[in-house]
This record gives sequence, C-alpha cells and structure tokens, in this order.
Amino acid sequence: MNHEPQRPDPDALLQANRESHRGQLKIYFGACAGVGKTYAMLQEAQRLRAQGLDVLIGVVETHERPETAQLLTGLTLLPRRATGRSRHAEFDLDAALARHPAVILMDELAHTNVQGSRHPKRWQDIEELLEAGIDVLTTVNVQHLESLNDVVGGVTGIQVRETVPDPFFDSADEVVLVDLPPDDLRQRLKEGKVYIGDRAERAIENFFRKGNLFALRELALRRTADRVDDQMRAWRDQQGRDRVWHTRDAILLCIGDDSGSEKLVRTAARLAARLGSEWHAVYVETPRLNRLPEARRRAILRTLQLAQELGAETATLSEPDEAEAVLGYAREHNLGKIVTGRRPQRRWRRDSFAERLGQLGPDLDLLVVALDEPLKDAPHPLPEGRVTSDKWRIQLRGVMMALVLCIVVTAAGQSVLINFDPANCVMIYLLAVVIVALRYGRWPSVIATVMNIVAFDLFFVAPTGTVAVSDLQYLVTFGVMLAVGVIVGNLTAGVRYQARVARYREQRARQLYEMAKSLGSALTPQDIAATSQRVLDATLQARCLLLLPDEQGELQPVGEALPASEPDRAIAKWSYSKGQPAGAGTDTLPAVPYQILPLKSGAHCRGLLVVEPQNLRQLMIPEQQRLVETFTVLIANALERMALSHSEAASRLSAEREQLRNALLSALSHDLRTPLTVLFGQAEMLMLDLASDNSKYVPQASQIREQTLSTIRLVSNMLDMARIQSGGLNLREEWLALEEVIGGALSSMAPSLKGHEVQLDLPDDIVLIKGDSTLLERVFTNLIENSLKYAGNSAPRGIRAWRAATRLEIAVWDSGPGIAEEDLTRIFDKFWRGDKESAVPGVGLGLAICKTIVESHGGQIWAENRPEGGAAFRLSLPLPPVPEISDEGLK
Repeated sequence: MNHEPQRPDPDALLQANRESHRGQLKIYFGACAGVGKTYAMLQEAQRLRAQGLDVLIGVVETHERPETAQLLTGLTLLPRRATGRSRHAEFDLDAALARHPAVILMDELAHTNVQGSRHPKRWQDIEELLEAGIDVLTTVNVQHLESLNDVVGGVTGIQVRETVPDPFFDSADEVVLVDLPPDDLRQRLKEGKVYIGDRAERAIENFFRKGNLFALRELALRRTADRVDDQMRAWRDQQGRDRVWHTRDAILLCIGDDSGSEKLVRTAARLAARLGSEWHAVYVETPRLNRLPEARRRAILRTLQLAQELGAETATLSEPDEAEAVLGYAREHNLGKIVTGRRPQRRWRRDSFAERLGQLGPDLDLLVVALDEPLKDAPHPLPEGRVTSDKWRIQLRGVMMALVLCIVVTAAGQSVLINFDPANCVMIYLLAVVIVALRYGRWPSVIATVMNIVAFDLFFVAPTGTVAVSDLQYLVTFGVMLAVGVIVGNLTAGVRYQARVARYREQRARQLYEMAKSLGSALTPQDIAATSQRVLDATLQARCLLLLPDEQGELQPVGEALPASEPDRAIAKWSYSKGQPAGAGTDTLPAVPYQILPLKSGAHCRGLLVVEPQNLRQLMIPEQQRLVETFTVLIANALERMALSHSEAASRLSAEREQLRNALLSALSHDLRTPLTVLFGQAEMLMLDLASDNSKYVPQASQIREQTLSTIRLVSNMLDMARIQSGGLNLREEWLALEEVIGGALSSMAPSLKGHEVQLDLPDDIVLIKGDSTLLERVFTNLIENSLKYAGNSAPRGIRAWRAATRLEIAVWDSGPGIAEEDLTRIFDKFWRGDKESAVPGVGLGLAICKTIVESHGGQIWAENRPEGGAAFRLSLPLPPVPEISDEGLK
C-alpha cells in the first residue's frame, strides 16, 4: 500500500491563499447621522492601536464634535491630496496602498469622489484596499443602501443621491448596528452634539422628525436582522438541518383529511398575524388520501387555496408518511410551531397524527386546535354513486378473476399436478393471489386467499370433499396461507399503487416538458394555440380555445380548434378584466360545460384559455386542476416572451430608424448650412443695394432674405437635434437677466414679426436665472416662430413672467386658433405635425428642442389652451439663490 499523503489541489491552494490575503471589512451601521457610528469606529480603532496594530485614518468626518475629535489622539492621519479640476482635497488611495497599514478607517461609505479620482465611489476605493489585504472600518446609514433608497425617500420626503450597492454591504465580514432611541438623538441635536448652529434646528424640523426616526430605526433593525437570519440559514445549511432553531416565530399549518378545515386555516392566520411571523401551509398526498372521494379531496384543495389567499406559503408534498413529510418540511424551512386540527374522536380511535408529530419532533412546538364542525364536501356536478359503482365494478371483476384462477389451479392440481406434494400446490395458490393483487388491488386478493384456502381444504386435504381436516397441522397451514396471502396482497397492492402514481407523475412531467419545449420554439400565437390544443387533447381529452386581445382590447379567438360550445363573450370579458377563472369547477357560473382560465404573467393578463373536456370529471380532480394551472402558466409565459420579443424588435427598429434619420439630418444640415449662409448674405446685400436705388424689387428681395433666414433656423434646429441625440448638449451656465434673454430672441425675430408688437409682462425687479444664454434664446425664438406659423402675424401675442416661490413661471401666448386637446401632449414629440400643418413649413423639431433645453435646465414645459382663446406655452424654471457680491467684487 502507498502511504504517501494525497497531494492538495493547486486551485484550492490558490483560492485559499487569495482569501487569506483579502482584508476584513467591518461596517458600523446606523439609522441616521448622529447615532454614534464614527464614535464607535474610533473607539474600535483605539482598541486595536492599544493591541499594537498599525491603524491609519484615511477619512474621518468629526463634524466639529469635540468628543469625537478627542478619539483621534494618537492615531496617524493620512494627508489628503487635491484631485480634479476644482483641486478638492480627496482621499489618497495610492498613498494608502503604499503605506499598507493593518487597519484603515474610511468614514462615510456612500461618499461620491470628485471627478478625476480613480474610482467614482468610495466603496470602490475600499474594495481595492480589501484586495490589497488591508482591513477596513467604515460607516454607513440605512438611507444609503440602494434597495432601501426609495423607501427612505418616501418616508422622509428627501431623495438621497449617494448610495451603496447591497451586495457590497452584504459581503462585509461584520456589521455592527449602532442604535440610539429617537428621543435621545433629538436631545443630542438640541445640545449641538450632532450639528452646529442653526443646522440643528432645521434638522429637527425636517429630516429628524420623530416619525422619520422611528421609521429609519425600524428599517435599520430589520435590515440587520435579515442579515443575521441569512447567516443563520447559511450555517444551518453547512451543519445540517437535524433540529429547528427557534430564533423567530414561524408557523407550519398541516392540512389533511382529518386535520384540515377553514376554521383551522383562519386560526393559523390570526396566530401568525398576532405574532407578526411568516407561516406555511402544507398538504401531504399519501396513498390513503389519494383513495378519498374526489369531493373530499377538492375540499382539501380549497382549504389550501384559502390559506394561500390569507398570506401563507403553500406546498403539496408527496410522501407515504404524513408526519415524517411535515417534520422534514419544518426542519428544512426552520419552522418551530406546527398547527394541526383535532376532531371529536370515538373511544376506540386516538389522534395518532398529533402523537406521531410529538414523538418524531420533540424539539417542535405542537399546537392542536379543536375542530367542531364536520368537513363539508363540495357540490359535485357528477353523482357520487357513479364513482362508487365504477369502483365496485372493478372489485367485482377482480373477484371473478380470483375465482377463475382458483378453479384453474385446482383443476391443474387434480389432473396435471396430481403427484405434486400439497406444499407445492400451496405455492401455486399464492402465485394466483399475487396475480390478482397486481391487477385488481387489495380486497380481491384477500377474497382470492380465502377461496384458495377453501379449495385446498376441499380437494387436497384429507378427508377430501369436506372442510374437515384429519391432521390439525393443516390449521397452521391454513393460517399461514391466509397471513401470507393477505400480506403479499397488501404489499403487492401498495407497490402497484405506487407504480401507478409514479407512472402518472412521469406522464405529467413528460407532458409538461413537451409543452415547455414546444412553447419555447413557438413564434406566433397560432403556434401557441396549436401546441396547447395538442397537449390538452393528449392529457385531458379536451378541446381548447385561445382568446387574445387585439389592438382595441377586444378578445379574439386564435387557432382552428374551437370548443363544441361557443364561450359566452360576457363571461370571457369578465374573466379577462378580473383576472379570475370562470366556468365549470369554479365559483363563477359553474354550470357551463367549459372552464375559462386567465393567462396571467406577473401583473398582466395576456389572454384567456377556454378548456372543454369530453368528461367534466377531468377538471374536478385536484391533480388535474394543478396540471391545467401549470399549463396556463406555461402558455402565459410564452405569450409574455413573444410580447417582449416583439417589443424588443420594435424598439431596435425604432432605434435604428432614429439613428439613420439623425445621421441623415446631420449630413443634410451640414451640407445646407454653408450655401444658406452665403445665400442669406447675398440676399441681404441685394436688398440693401436695391433699397439704395429705390428699386421696386425691394419687397421681393426682402422676402428672399426672410425665407432664407427661416430656412437657416430650420437647419439649425436639425443640427441641434442631431447634437442632442448624440449627447453633445453641453450647458455653459452663467447668470442671465430674463429681460436680456427675451430681448435677444425678439431681436432675432424682428424681421419675421414685421413690426407687430409682442406684449411683455415681466417683473419690475431684475430676475436673474442661471443657464445657457444661446440655448434659452433658442427656446423663445422657436416658441415665437411657432406662434407666427399657426396664429399668423396679425394675431396678438405676448410673453408673461412671474415668480412662484423658488421657481420662475413664464407663459408665451397668442390669440390664434389654439391646439386640439388630443394634441397637447404630442406636440413636443420629434417630427410630429398636426393634420392642418401641411401648408406650414418645418419638420416638427422646434418644440422637441425647446423641451430638451428646458428640461436640461431643470425646468418643465407644457402647452395649454387659454380661456380667452388661443394657445399658451408654459415654462417653469428653477430660481437658485443669487450669490451675494461684495463691494470689492463690484470694483
């Protein structure tokens, strides 16, 4: 034997070496600023320093808090370096990597670095420090987590821009929750220990309201608890799930023939709501429960559906032992409380299920609820007697087969096997019992055993012809034959039943696979309808019809196979609008001979599936109901995939068309701008020369000049739109006077206005706005030109502006025909033109450019009709605080 130790895996060694060199990340997590995260981090740094570790301060924000600043004593501070165009002092990542301390402190994990830094976010700097093998201590608030950002914004009304991805937070080796009650935190604010000066009062009135603090604290606690719960689950997965850890209240409800009812479900729901815990409901399909009448099985299915509606996570298990299946599910999902029901029992019958749960799971809490009402069977469209008669017909056929086999074996023993020992005849009789059990089940095999014993006694045991025996040992033989026959019959019947169940499950799995495979390659709704019809016909012997909405939302049939009974349009419309099933086997119009199932994918209903089986009993079996529901999910997913594919193709085509159009516009604009500029100059020179000679052709030359200028503006709009589409719109912001912007636009439009007055209603004081003067003038130029096109030169028009809190409201109005109501929102779309615009020059880009420019300045623009008549274009621009200018600055 070779005793040389096995060589280790090189990849495993490299991975272990890589993991061992990665630094440890420790996050101090809090609900908001002021709870003491930085203070706790500095305390940990002092403790590590006392142990002799090299501790370096990369970034620590004390916010002028004296008690926090005192903890900096003795710690080495890494100097910051100027970064970016603004030369703002930022964390020096290269210096920290070169210094390579054992531990580095990086406050404010969600901080955004200035432009010019190596990484845009501080958490990315920390990731590089960790890869270098440096341990990092950092801090973050709950509002900075990406997944909770919108929740915090909805609670506080303040949108936080700096966020940290949740995977990075979850990858931390340790998260320390730093908590402080809201009253104590507000007291710290009042004492000036969080913010200095007037900031504390403003913070108390806004972000640090008591309700906000309660909500943020709950979010922080829950987020930390979820992290601990994930760690506990991961540890249980590694260590095994032999026991349930009662770390939180979680309820498992058992639904079955004897222990399931609506009262039990509602009791479990109330208990879960009172404990504030999650709860599950399971139903175990044992061979005994599968032999129940269909009405009672449907009642169990309705009970399971009720639990799902009340918020439970439901599951159906297929196991021979109900108690072991329930305990396995409880340990797998760490459910510490099991709720089951108990009905009034007879004296000779005991509640074995609850007792077995208690014996097999002594570590679980068992809650037994007394059930008073009997289990009511649901109404069945088919008589129960028909199912019973079919069952007894099969049993009778089995008895006849047992009688025939008994006669054949006896006759063979009397004629062919006459010299055989009686013990061999016993074995042949047992073989007949096995054959009957395999074909017809338990009770026919028992009857076959009794027949064989009687026949053996009559024809093979002396005295023959009577049931008397001469040797009492044959009584033992008869007893053994009876016991062996019953045992073999029961075992064979059980194996036969399990084989039948396995065969049905394999058949259902194969049908689901074939349907999923066919639907995965379907390209049209007709393909989906053909696949559905083929599978449903093979599975349920049913015809189906697919109803899909058209462009107007009306349901239209798809496919060639139609149900024999035309589905009622009113029922179909109700099922589609409500998203609920209707027809046979449901609670809505169960008398119709078909079932209508909504094809729901997510929150959308993609259509309806109408199923009409040859035998309605196929839709009443619980297993078949779940199979049909799975079919509807597959069909709905196929329709969803098809809709997404069409949407993607349309979007891609639209993007390509838009790109081609922008490229064409850009090329045309560049090629037209130079000759138009030359033409405009020549036309203006011609007009001036003709005017100096008092020529009668001056009006014609002026018209040429105006049309050339209008075409130049059109080409400029095309160039601007091409530049906007390519992301080339760069704002050159500066402080502007509103009067100057409007005056510049009116000056450029003076030739087109032809002396017609534009009424101005502006504030008396000087209004300063911050923006790009050229682009803002373009907005007013396009709006005035649009008014000239559609309202005419002679129609009154004007510009009105007024202050509204922190915004500047502007209205550019005219007294023209106005805008159609259905066009008020579409006129800002690119290349959109109304029906009556065919004689008006332009390509429909002016208003789209106005919208882009206004929104890039942080404003809004919309159109409306004036009560006095005409249209008005409304602009709303922000009014930022104007910086104060000192006397020295004026000089």
